[in-house]
Amino acid sequence: MGSDLPEKGLVLLSSWASMFGIRVMIALEEKGLEYEYWGQDLGNKSATLLRLNPIHKKVPVLVHDGRSICESLIILQYIDETWPGADGASCFLPADPLARSRARFWADLIDKKITDAGANLWMTKGEAQAEAKKEFMESLKLLEGELGEKPYFGGETFGFVDIALVCFASWFHTYDVSGSLNMEAELPKLMAWVKRCQERESVSKALPDPLKVYDFMLILKKRYGIE
Repeated sequence: MGSDLPEKGLVLLSSWASMFGIRVMIALEEKGLEYEYWGQDLGNKSATLLRLNPIHKKVPVLVHDGRSICESLIILQYIDETWPGADGASCFLPADPLARSRARFWADLIDKKITDAGANLWMTKGEAQAEAKKEFMESLKLLEGELGEKPYFGGETFGFVDIALVCFASWFHTYDVSGSLNMEAELPKLMAWVKRCQERESVSKALPDPLKVYDFMLILKKRYGIE
């Protein structure tokens, strides 16, 4: 991969297993936007990635006309505001300010609770893993309660919270096996929502094979010396 970014257009720097990069892919596909995908080896970060995201030094990074945007939820909002719907309104976030704030709240909870707890299901054992399992399932049950009987978190419309959470779906098998969970049985409404989301082309194209993700997790454990 060369380091010369195009002056115009969209480039996404990400890694295939990154749930945060998957978010951005889904958003770009939902908007019908053309973009270049520059895969990154996070074990050997490129000079381009380090230059575009010098503070966090991680994916995803979206480059639009040569300018970089970092952090996945911020990127989602940038995409939504830059390419609004046909009526000029947002497609991902609701128009009502209160509903928008609630969507941002749940997306923030996902990043603060699901991300670390999910990682700790396979990175730890013993009491630390038990605590991660408790926090992970409690957080998902809160989200299932918020979903309720709605087809999507925003109601009839696939939107911001859906994109923020469904990107984890390919890791659910890894979490199940690592944490001795049964998410299908314990979270039936949420798992039905996952299947509903996967019927969307944007989601099915972006989500990697769960078994490939599990194998990748095993490689990471070996790399980090985790028994």
